[in-house]
Amino acid sequence: MLVLGIESSCDETGIALYDSEAGLLSHALHSQVAMHAEYGGVVPELASRDHIRRVVPLLREAMARGQRTFDDIDAVAYTRGPGLAGALLVGCAFAEALAVALDKPTIPVHHLEGHLLSPLLSSDPPSFPFVGLLVSGGHTQLMRVTAVGEYELLGETLDDAAGEAFDKSAKMLGLPYPGGALLSKLAEQGDPAKYTLPRPMLHSGDLSFSFSGLKTAVLTLVREQGETLSDEFRADAARAFQEAIVEVLVKKSLKAMKQTGLKQLVVAGGVGANRQLRATLDDEARRKKFRVYYPELEFCTDNGAMIALAGCLRLLSGAPSKPAGSFAIQPRWPLMDISSHGA
Repeated sequence: MLVLGIESSCDETGIALYDSEAGLLSHALHSQVAMHAEYGGVVPELASRDHIRRVVPLLREAMARGQRTFDDIDAVAYTRGPGLAGALLVGCAFAEALAVALDKPTIPVHHLEGHLLSPLLSSDPPSFPFVGLLVSGGHTQLMRVTAVGEYELLGETLDDAAGEAFDKSAKMLGLPYPGGALLSKLAEQGDPAKYTLPRPMLHSGDLSFSFSGLKTAVLTLVREQGETLSDEFRADAARAFQEAIVEVLVKKSLKAMKQTGLKQLVVAGGVGANRQLRATLDDEARRKKFRVYYPELEFCTDNGAMIALAGCLRLLSGAPSKPAGSFAIQPRWPLMDISSHGA
């Protein structure tokens, strides 16, 4: 079974081909980071227009790399939500139109399901069930993943997502957009003992998160320095921030593992690429005898490969596809709705 996947939920346009037997055949991706950097953040209207410009060239690129023809495609998967409404509409409309032209069914995919399943693209994938830690710019959640389409929310952030806190703290430290990855790199040069920032909800007794207070603590630290921030201060503050957020993510993940009794942890989303987070989790996994799985670095951020994979796995699991031509996006879409109502 060959599935074409289309991702356009925010500021990356991704197209991929996934074969149920041969695995990932190809993927093509365009990031809009350079365009949005001029404005210090994603501009939804510009994102939508850029998706329109990129989707056809990327489709041609993915088809050529995968060495397949349109006649070979069995279904077209696309991101239905959550995400920016205009950006989602581009991918949805293109996918539905292409499927009509090919007389193939479509598979609307939940963006977060794509992230949770993305480690299955690796040569050493996890098996079901597992605990999923989803850490991205828009979401921070702990999930019990029993099977494709079967998800139980264990805990989530009550305010800012981890990736959002990274980006906003980076901006306070004077780092350019997108600052989260730059903050992580800068933190490697910082002194972990210089500053201590709060660990929000670390001892709350549940699996919920909160990062707005940590962000406020960074702002207070910055204001105490006055108008000029030295390179040394930026590095030390970045390290203090990262130490705090990593400790919270790791401790909550360990609690989820103990609570569920599972021995596999999947870490997905953009923050899942953070080297300190990975190193700390790997150390804990060795000590406590469980396995941690990560997507390949190229699949931590938004991409078409995870959408093609999720679409293919949904078909193989018996989830229904739908006739092409009628569509609806869901900019706000709780992942648990898949378990109760289907996609």
